Amino acid sequence: MSQLSKHISMAEFCYSDTAKRKGIDNSVTDPKHLADAKNLCEKVFEPIREHFGKPIKLSSGYRSLALNKAIPGSSKTSQHCLGQAMDIDGDILGGVSNKDIFNFVKDNLEFDQMIWEFGTTSNPDWVHISLKPTGNRKQILKASRVNGKTIYTAY
Repeated sequence: MSQLSKHISMAEFCYSDTAKRKGIDNSVTDPKHLADAKNLCEKVFEPIREHFGKPIKLSSGYRSLALNKAIPGSSKTSQHCLGQAMDIDGDILGGVSNKDIFNFVKDNLEFDQMIWEFGTTSNPDWVHISLKPTGNRKQILKASRVNGKTIYTAY
């Protein structure tokens, strides 16, 4: 399968500079993880892309367990490892602010967890969004750094 949805390829969803640099295979091999990745791309990424009508950068999608271990600060229970999470950065391509993406998802889409990742009070550095097949919590958090540690608080 080369496309997970109209605007996200499997290669894009699995791409990682860290994996490339460290020689880590970051392929989705579990059929359940593949199904969850497809669900996430179709139900979260595509509606965002369609709403704004502009290219949106996926900065992180799938992470194999080996890759997740190699990324400092990653949670051992990361939904990225299940194909259920992505990080989106609209600011990279300049057409849409991360705040606008955050607000659109919050007000219009189903999700399990969404995190305003770092940045300022007016715009996050990127937006983390996860989606499970069922039982989504609609949990909204804000990530910030305190004394070098990442702290998550309710948004």
